[in-house]
Amino acid sequence: MSTGLRVLSRPWGLRRRLVVVFALVALLVSAVFAVSTYLISRSYLLAQREHVVQHQAFADAVFVQRRLQSAGADVSAILTAAGTPAGHTIILNWRGQWYASALDQGQDAIPASVRRDVAAGTASSQRFHTADGPAMAVGVLVPSVDAEFYEIAPLHELDGTLRLLSGILLGSALLATAAGAALGVWGSRSVVTPLNRVAATAASIAGGDLDRRLPATLDPELATIVGSFNSMVDTLQQRINRDARLAADVSHELRSPLTTLVGSVDLLNARRSELSERSQRALDLVTADLQRFRRLLEDLLELARSDGGLDARPSTAVELAPLLRQVLGEVGCDQSLLSCPEDLSVLADKPRLGRLFRNLFENAQRHGDGLVGVQAARSGEDVVVFVDDNGPGVPADDRERIFERFATGPAKRGSSSGTGLGLALVTETAAAHGGAVWCTTAPGGGARFVVRLPEAST
Repeated sequence: MSTGLRVLSRPWGLRRRLVVVFALVALLVSAVFAVSTYLISRSYLLAQREHVVQHQAFADAVFVQRRLQSAGADVSAILTAAGTPAGHTIILNWRGQWYASALDQGQDAIPASVRRDVAAGTASSQRFHTADGPAMAVGVLVPSVDAEFYEIAPLHELDGTLRLLSGILLGSALLATAAGAALGVWGSRSVVTPLNRVAATAASIAGGDLDRRLPATLDPELATIVGSFNSMVDTLQQRINRDARLAADVSHELRSPLTTLVGSVDLLNARRSELSERSQRALDLVTADLQRFRRLLEDLLELARSDGGLDARPSTAVELAPLLRQVLGEVGCDQSLLSCPEDLSVLADKPRLGRLFRNLFENAQRHGDGLVGVQAARSGEDVVVFVDDNGPGVPADDRERIFERFATGPAKRGSSSGTGLGLALVTETAAAHGGAVWCTTAPGGGARFVVRLPEAST
């Protein structure tokens, strides 16, 4: 019940609303036309039919009057000789006696109001319903022979005609409604298709395809929108490229002094025994900060490369198991933590993929109380890698935020290097490989980072 209510409470989309509006307008117009046509036609046909019946009744009344004026008239023979149309019945009240041309008809077949009018000396007619269907009664006073003349005519044919007309009009209204709905579908497609094209293009641009543009259009109503959108994307691309070049240039400029500093610190570490204990502690601090600075610089260069659109989709098959064992060794973890089939391979750039897993492993070591397991398996046409740590896990509200650049939390989980760029690089690298990464809860209660990558076809 609640699911049905939620479905009903969902707002309708633009296309559905347009179709419904077109259908309702078509239904309203066709219904008004059908009702008007039916009422006008019914009024006209009834008037014509009443005129014909009345004319026939008056003619038959004159015939009966003339015959009754002759001596020795036989009323039954006169009514039979009147020659009324098929289905018509003549009922005559002559000298207080009732006669009828049909054996099953009598004075009770005549509506009371018609008899009262005729008795008062006024000709009268009335439509009424009988057991056999609709009929019409016409009454005329014939004072010259002291008689009341009545004629009952069936209206079956007219009723059938009106039923046929109403069916045709109803069918036409339904066809008009269907045509209105079809027109609404066509019109909504004409309206929604450009919007969908804009949405698809915007999604591609948001996904990193900065060269995507809306195609030119001859529609003057859309030309301004297309031009403005493409101009906006051009400006955005120029700004992103400019920022990426700036970050890359700054990072490259910092490499030279950083290399000099690293060389000097390595030289001091080589002669560490000649330094005092206090100087050695200071040297350790400088060495750690330089390592952190070098990692930050490498991360910035990698992000600048990604933002600048320099990444092409990798097309090289990389064996996953040897790569994961190599990275585990680089970060000082036991290779027995790995569970991976030997025949798994992914489409990847090997150095960048190794950096992705190194960031995840180091993040688990530094901020997750240690790496406890790495598992890889097939999932459809993809490969998924699970990286589990022994920490308290990541709160559900922070599982997306930790992948943002420079995002750090109370436990500094957002970075493998303490800069807030490690997991951001993991996301960028996975996306560049056509995959994705997300965080969930490990079976043991810690954090589980899941990496999905396309499998290389064998």
